[in-house]
Amino acid sequence: MHIHILGICGTFMGGLAVLAREAGHKVTGCDAGVYPPMSTQLEAQGIALIEGYGVEQLALEPDLFVVGNVISRGNPLMEAILDRGLPYTSGPQWLGEHVLADKWVLAVAGTHGKTTTSAMLAWLLEDAGLNPGFLIGGVPLNFGVSARLTTSNFFVIEADEYDTAFFDKRSKFVHYRPRTAVLNNLEFDHADIFPDLAAIETQFHHLIRTVPGLGRLLVNGRAAALERVLARGCWSEVERFGVAGGWQALPAGQASLDQCFLVDYAGTSEGRVAWEVQGDHNRLNALAAVAAARHVGVVPAQSAESLARFRNVKRRMEVRGTVDGVTVYDDFAHHPTAIETTIAGLRARLERTAGEAGTAETVANQIRGPGPLGASGRILAVLEPRSNTMKLGVMRAALPGSLEQADLIFGYAADQGRDALGWDLSAALAPLGARARAFDTLPALVDAVAVAARPGDQVLVMSNGGFGGVHQKLLDALAARPKAGA
Repeated sequence: MHIHILGICGTFMGGLAVLAREAGHKVTGCDAGVYPPMSTQLEAQGIALIEGYGVEQLALEPDLFVVGNVISRGNPLMEAILDRGLPYTSGPQWLGEHVLADKWVLAVAGTHGKTTTSAMLAWLLEDAGLNPGFLIGGVPLNFGVSARLTTSNFFVIEADEYDTAFFDKRSKFVHYRPRTAVLNNLEFDHADIFPDLAAIETQFHHLIRTVPGLGRLLVNGRAAALERVLARGCWSEVERFGVAGGWQALPAGQASLDQCFLVDYAGTSEGRVAWEVQGDHNRLNALAAVAAARHVGVVPAQSAESLARFRNVKRRMEVRGTVDGVTVYDDFAHHPTAIETTIAGLRARLERTAGEAGTAETVANQIRGPGPLGASGRILAVLEPRSNTMKLGVMRAALPGSLEQADLIFGYAADQGRDALGWDLSAALAPLGARARAFDTLPALVDAVAVAARPGDQVLVMSNGGFGGVHQKLLDALAARPKAGA
């Protein structure tokens, strides 16, 4: 079959293209922005890419057009497809019918942590010898690719609640029909398509309706919204994590929980995890992954041991470089809750490192002088609020609280173009006082960070986009600074 994908350079559609190619189909595609890294990844797979949505692409005469959810009415190619009555379908529907239909699907849903938990789960199955296929909205460092198709019966998928296509406004995940479903958490997001949290809860209820009676739901027991979803009807076995009586991460001796924890289920110790991934949110992700892997036969003790070799996902606290003692990180955080937990995780790591090096007070005085947070090194948060929800301004009131644990905040709001905000970022950050500044050009932001940064600082860049390559620009600016005594 020859399929032509509209909107191929998105993470999901690009992964689908790879799977279709591995399944033996001829794959071509188009997008309004054919650019690296997705363009180079797809071209390496032998997938021909076309810039734009010109009607002349009909001359390719594919058997089927697969339509991404970035495509809307008025798109010239889509209008021509409709006018001529040519066959088309959505990406999630094609995936459900052609890839997932004969698989044991393990789906990971939730507002936060889908990518990381999916990557963990795929790795636990891989390390146990189950050779899973997967489609993940990021690049797991254990695999180096975001999607692959195998002969295994098991398939791990990041189950997004965003809408399917312009002609199918249900969430993508209703097409996946999982036997094992992780419900990580549930908060309001995607304000461009959902009017309120209740609307998203309805979509999660639709997902639960697709899980068979012999299936299993792994549910974050701390999320009140998920309890409301379950109360609307549940026909499958449920295991909770993050709460007593379910799956918990408990202290292992005197070690910090960020370094080591015991996996406990209903009062029974199931294994010990020693790893380098920080934060309570990642421990919850790990519990969900261990519980889901158990459903397909992976012993929790083995999963706990496998987590020691989990290498996380690109753009999840990924170190991009260190110059003159200043470390620059890249992280995908863009929702206030994700921003807050990411900063908190880094703060906990700094405090732990300070304790190992001496006392937190001594190291803090050496690096930054006494500060309100009493930690070693400063966190310089560099934020681009560019998600659709952020651009609508729905979350702006929550921004100051989410950034509270950062020492300095540098916000970027493009003054024009597709990523321009419709609200005043400087005013939104005003409650943080003089430690927060907003910029409307990247050069000004980069210069300000380079002037402010000093040895021991951690520059945490957060965006769900490319952020104009700001990470390398920051490293270059730091390297170009005059050396002390020069």
